[in-house]
This record gives sequence, structure tokens and C-alpha cells, in this order.
Amino acid sequence: MSTWSKRLRHLFAAVLFASMPFIAPLPVAAQGRVGTLPDFTELYERQGPAVVSIDVTQKAKRQRFPDISEDDPFYEFFRRFGQIPRNGPGGGNGQQREFETQSTGSGFIISPDGYIVTNAHVVDDANEVTVRLSDKREFVAKVIGSDARTDVSLLKVDANDLPRVAIGDPDKLKVGEWVVAIGKPFGLENTMTAGIVSAKGRDLPQENLVPFIQTDVAINPGNSGGPLFNMKGEVVGINSLIYSRTGGYMGLAFAVPIDIAMNAVTQLRDKGRVTRGRIGVQIQEMTKETADAFGLKNANGALVNNVEKDGPAAKAGVQSGDIILKVEGRDVHASTELPRIITQIRPGTKVSLTVWRKGTTKEIPVVIAEMKEDVTAAASPRKGGKEQPKEKPKPNKMGLVLNDLSDEQRKALDLASGGVVVDDVVGVVRGNVQPGDVILAIIQHGAPVEVKSAAQVNDYLAKLDNSAPVTFQMRRGDQTFYATLKSGTG
Repeated sequence: MSTWSKRLRHLFAAVLFASMPFIAPLPVAAQGRVGTLPDFTELYERQGPAVVSIDVTQKAKRQRFPDISEDDPFYEFFRRFGQIPRNGPGGGNGQQREFETQSTGSGFIISPDGYIVTNAHVVDDANEVTVRLSDKREFVAKVIGSDARTDVSLLKVDANDLPRVAIGDPDKLKVGEWVVAIGKPFGLENTMTAGIVSAKGRDLPQENLVPFIQTDVAINPGNSGGPLFNMKGEVVGINSLIYSRTGGYMGLAFAVPIDIAMNAVTQLRDKGRVTRGRIGVQIQEMTKETADAFGLKNANGALVNNVEKDGPAAKAGVQSGDIILKVEGRDVHASTELPRIITQIRPGTKVSLTVWRKGTTKEIPVVIAEMKEDVTAAASPRKGGKEQPKEKPKPNKMGLVLNDLSDEQRKALDLASGGVVVDDVVGVVRGNVQPGDVILAIIQHGAPVEVKSAAQVNDYLAKLDNSAPVTFQMRRGDQTFYATLKSGTG
């Protein structure tokens, strides 16, 4: 080969190499997994027999004939065609007829002697519950008890030596980890579907006691009550909810963590009902601005905005403005975690709360009381009207039109002194404030300073930089809370 040919070949090779895309080497930890997917066959063979199908029969009565008066123009029409008994509406002869409805769900065996866990909504108002095992055996199950707040129900069948699931630890689950479900979607028994953990600790509307596990496992009607397994074959959750606009799977499924469920199961088995703890505080979420106002480095904990009079927290010395950082040494990372921790503690137990107050931490012992399930939190109507001033004051630097409270207003709000009312909000103010709110205190250097007049607040705001936030303790109706406000023009 001539020297010219060699040079041409080397030049061609260099151009070809330069035109190829650069592919970075895979990390060492990932190289062994290239082109492989998890194998679920062994998990299904081991755990499938402990998953059951649940058929529920519900009986309901409904009126057999139209309830219309003899004076109605259509009365004779319905009577002639047999829709109304001859002795008229309400005259017996089968006025009401009993109908049966059926639904299906899933469950799993937790003990060889026949205890089974499912969702409470699967067996609601059931007249008969039939459990079907993977080996085709069928049993009529007794509902030991249900807990609507966690959507957990405990069943019992008369059998022994049954296969059972292994219980795992949902706290060890990681986002991105593979998980699988086995259940009865659309009546198809022992169906397995797989996916990953999409998120943990999800808060769903109207439910703050369950930190749901979110997955993209295919969950459909009939999967409710079935187990969610990790790759070790341990149950880490109960498939309970889906988000869907069609009624079917859309990639968003939610499971009750198994530790929350088993706490309810243990109480249902021991005493037939679930009791929960409470300490009698109203709390709100911490923000970075609120943390700065109270002198905290991180926006962790639950900010106490109101303490129930004569409740456990009040008796222990907890105050409005305290930030609860820990319960018995367990960190409270967000306000939503506090009720979940407290409700899991047996009433009558003494626990230590670590709170942040005026720049320092304090340990406060509190005796947990029992939560009454029929008590619901509701916003109270605003007490007292606002007096119209003779001359409307001008908005302050932040755009708040403030007025001093009258003696009548303070009496209606049960305030001994101080407080100013927000008459109007002018311009753009970022934060939770609206006309009718009452400002009780300004948080300065981590401690509340009582507000005694509108002039005091206006003077304080006038000295702040345009972009500086301010945190107020406020009153709205019967609810006390903390709000960090910013001017929209800053």
C-alpha cells in the first residue's frame, strides 16, 4: 500500500470517529443491570396463595310502585298497567321490594387461623361477605370491625393452616423502587401488576391521617383491599384509591402504608374499634418566611396557631406560637406529620414534645387524650361586625387598610385588649389575608409583640424595606393562625 493510500485511510478513520456520538460509560453499579428487568415469578408463586378475592352482597329496599297521589293525572295510567296496587299507594301488597347488589374486592391473609385484611369501603353495609382463595375454596367471612379513617377492615373465616403474607416496613421504601399488586381487577382473580413507587407521604383531600404511598402500578376496580408488595415479597401497603377521570387506571394509585393499617387491625382484633390520640392544638404549615420570623434555620415542625382551652396541650403549658419539632424524639418534618404521629399513640400515654419558643427549645410532657371520632373541625362564623369609621383610613405601605377595634368588637372576639381589623386589602399583597381579619401580634425576633393600634402596625411596616416580609398572628372568626405577608410591588 502506497504512503498516499495509508494517509487517506488514516484521514477517513479520523473523520468517521469524529462524527460518531460520544457515549459516556455507564456507572459501575448500573452496568450489571443493562437490558434486564425484575423477575416477579417467584414472588407471585410464594405470595399469590395468601391473596384472596372478596365478593360482597348488599341488600337494599326500594319502593316498588310510584308514590303518586290519586289526584295526579297519571295515577289511572299507572294503576291500569299494574304499577300501583289496587288498594292504592302505601296500601301494602309489596309496596317495597328487596333488591340485592353485589360488588367485588381483594384482601390478604395475615394469620393462619383466618384473619384477613381488606379496605373498609369494600365491605361497607355488607349483608354477606364471601372469601375465595386461590385454591378455589370459599368461606363466608365475619366482619370483625372497620375503620373508615384509614379505610381498613378486618375479616375472619373459619379455617386453619392458611398461607399468610409477610409484613414489611413502608418507611424503608424508596421512590423509584419496584412494587407489585395482586388482586381482582374487574373480577379477574389473582391478577398481578407491577410498577414503581412514585411518591411517599401523599396528602389527599379530606384525609390527613394517612401518608399514602403513590405508585404507577395498574390498579382498577376490584383491586381495592389487595396487597402492595415490595421486591422482598413483603406487604408494604393496601391498595385503596386511584385518581381517574374515567373510572379506570390512569397511572396514579394510592396505598395505605401497612404500618398504619396494622395499627388499626390490632385494635380491631383486640377491642373491635380504633381509638386515636389527640393533644388539642390547631396547627399550620411552616414556610421559609415563617421560620425566619420565628428564628428557625429550617422550615420544619408544626406551628401551633391555637390551643384548645382545658385540652391536654393547654394543661401541659403549650402556647400559641410554639413550633412542635419532635414527639418523643421523633422529628416532625411537616405539620401534616404531627396528627399522624399523635393519633397513633395510645390515649393515656405521656409523651415529651420538643417545642421551639422565643428562640430556644423546651421539653413539654403531655398526656395524650382520646380523639372523639364524631368531632369535626369546622370554620366558625365571624363574630361581630366591623364598625364603619367616619373617615376611611388610607392603606399602609403594604396595602392594608387597618382600623382599631371598638370595645364591642373586642368583647365579641373575646379579646381583653389590642387587635386591629383589616378593613380592606388594596393592590397586590401576597399571603393569607382578607378583609375582616384581625391582627393580634407582629412576630419580631422570634417572639410575638402585641398589636395595640393600627398606627403601631402602620409605623412598623413603614420602616421595612419594600421587599421585606412580615409575619402576623391573626384571627379569622374563631380561628387563630400565622400569616407571612409580602407586598406585591416589592
